[in-house]
Amino acid sequence: MAAPVNNKPSCWETPEVFKHHEQRKICFSRPKYREGRKDRAVKVYTINLESCYVMVQGVPAIGVMKELIQLCALYGTVEEYRPLDEYPAEEFTEVYLIKFQKIVSARAAKRRIDGKSFYGGILHVCYVPEYETVEDTRHKLRDRKNYIMKTLHYIARDKRQEEHVAPETTPIATLPEQPKLDMENESLNTTVKMIRDTLKRVESVADVKPVVKKVKQRRRI
Repeated sequence: MAAPVNNKPSCWETPEVFKHHEQRKICFSRPKYREGRKDRAVKVYTINLESCYVMVQGVPAIGVMKELIQLCALYGTVEEYRPLDEYPAEEFTEVYLIKFQKIVSARAAKRRIDGKSFYGGILHVCYVPEYETVEDTRHKLRDRKNYIMKTLHYIARDKRQEEHVAPETTPIATLPEQPKLDMENESLNTTVKMIRDTLKRVESVADVKPVVKKVKQRRRI
């Protein structure tokens, strides 16, 4: 487990309060088919808004910092953490700043811990990309670029494989061409024409497999 941070660069100094730190209201206008088991707020995150730094608000001020870090460590390696005593918080609560080793861990921790009950308090977790250094941002964007390139490569490979595989077709038996007969009787000519048209329609119809009806087994008592 990571050790608490005491002396850190400017990104760990007195924090500022931004709008994205606030907890958004629950969205009640979502369509029925998009409603989940729990009512949630709706917000779209880009790679610029995500970060390996997260802020945890609503932690009860009863000395549970160790338990909080253990909870966060379930979702990934915690590199650094510290309480933000200067950050404005509700009465009898504390705010903590936590840095994960990977942004994937921060994403999982935010999804799982946000809104979770913790020692009588409801936690609120938000990304804080303003605490990133230039190197952190460069590393984050590089990883995202590699992920997108790898995904596009897999999509192109699957598409090429589908194009190379030819669909299997079963040959359809065709009847030999009937010789044309010139009969003196007009009614016979009409009858022969109707028979030939019927045979052509039969040839054009694809083979249809008979429907197999499943026999329902009787339940033994």
